[in-house]
Amino acid sequence: MTARRVLVGLAAVAVVAVALLLSGALDVELRWGGNTAHAIDLFGSKEKEKPAAPEAGAPFWHESKEAKPLAEIPAASSFAELAEKVSPAVVNIRTQKTVTGPGGEQRIPPGLEPFFGGENPFEEFFGGRREFQVPSLGSGFVISSDGYIVTNNHVVEDVDEIEVAFADGTTLPAEVVGRDAATDIALLHVKSDKPLTALPLGDSSAMRPGDWVIAIGNPFGLEHTVTAGIVSALHRRNIGAGRYDDFIQTDAAINPGNSGGPLIDLRGEVVGINTAINPRANTIGFAVPINMAKEILPALRTAGFVTRGWLGVVIQRITPELQEAMGLESSEGALVSRVDPKGPAQTAGIERGDVILRFDGQPVATMEDLPRLVAAASPGTTAKLVVLRGGEEKTLEVELGKLDEGQQVAAAEGGPGEEKGPEAFGMRVQPLTPELAEQLSIDETEGVVVSAVESGSAADEAGLRRGDVILEVDQQPVAGIAAFEKATQGRDKALLLVRRADATIFVAVKKKTG
Repeated sequence: MTARRVLVGLAAVAVVAVALLLSGALDVELRWGGNTAHAIDLFGSKEKEKPAAPEAGAPFWHESKEAKPLAEIPAASSFAELAEKVSPAVVNIRTQKTVTGPGGEQRIPPGLEPFFGGENPFEEFFGGRREFQVPSLGSGFVISSDGYIVTNNHVVEDVDEIEVAFADGTTLPAEVVGRDAATDIALLHVKSDKPLTALPLGDSSAMRPGDWVIAIGNPFGLEHTVTAGIVSALHRRNIGAGRYDDFIQTDAAINPGNSGGPLIDLRGEVVGINTAINPRANTIGFAVPINMAKEILPALRTAGFVTRGWLGVVIQRITPELQEAMGLESSEGALVSRVDPKGPAQTAGIERGDVILRFDGQPVATMEDLPRLVAAASPGTTAKLVVLRGGEEKTLEVELGKLDEGQQVAAAEGGPGEEKGPEAFGMRVQPLTPELAEQLSIDETEGVVVSAVESGSAADEAGLRRGDVILEVDQQPVAGIAAFEKATQGRDKALLLVRRADATIFVAVKKKTG
């Protein structure tokens, strides 16, 4: 009887509790072991639940509470094992070069020069100049067990003797098999009575900023120095090292003497050739991507030099101003500013003003991409080019010629004497006479010559110079002064084709507003 009464009492309490919960008058919260469970609203609440306010002092930003990290980074405690395995293939390169300089020269005491008629009487007895043997140091690495070694061209260029030293103390004489100044890569060979330890060449295109790398070399004569760092950036260009600059930037310490040594990833594969440094910084070094080396090493081994393809165009970067002036949707590609009349591009139908978008299936994202793509192709091969002309894409086929590495682009000379003429965009122009054309060393017979540029004007900001020859306005030929006046009168902006020494470039000029 007592048990029955207890059950009835508990049932009554449960009914009352349910009624209170439904009315919202009771909030149930259960706790166990420091955790909290809230009652579940099965019938829906009339008021929307408000997000819980952050606790006092809690950060207002998002913080990850996931157990899994954003990226899995292996916990490498040391690079010692990697360095031990690759060091036998890294060599120190010692060279000797003969130079001529002053030696034993005796000078006339100051004030006595007039008594000797400007001649040095001591030269007959002591000699004027003599030859010196100048030593130099660099690095390199073995790429095949039969003795082929890669280094920088500038390490072995024009030297008389080359000796390589291995980590075990062995030294061997080396000979130059091939050199390429354009990429600063050289291939050496040594004769060894036993197979040499060689480093595998990796894939530099797979590297990403933040990847670990080590550099091994001979900085300041400190043999087999190991430094570690990361890939700081890729595709560093225009650092002044060469026409095909496309460097890996790293903060692994690189110093004089490291040149030609390997940049190695954690797999023990060479991904770059340490080549250049920024002398104003301690942790900015540059390495030639190993994929670039792999493209030319076969030619260096068989021929000793590299033969590159030639397209025969002068190109320029598409700036935002040029993009706007030409009505282009994108700044990608290489803008053709001149076509060599004797080059392959002329035969293929490439025209001035074309934008080259693709070369043989490879995209041309920037102007700098095209020279490397063309240079990597063999002369005589046929390549397909996709160009943008008049808003439409066209596909052309071109048979590449052979690049003359000795060609030099002349620097711009001073312009003609100033002469009054019509003004446009803050510049004065004058007719292009045969005498001016000869003075400027150009073949054009039509156009106008910039005779003066006002400081701070639209022409000045666009980079126009005295002595520039304007050939076109908005891609229409300008025969002379009258045509130039008509084409520019009342205009706020214009696209000019300018001849400057041996270069022909597009220049977008726009008047200031406001």
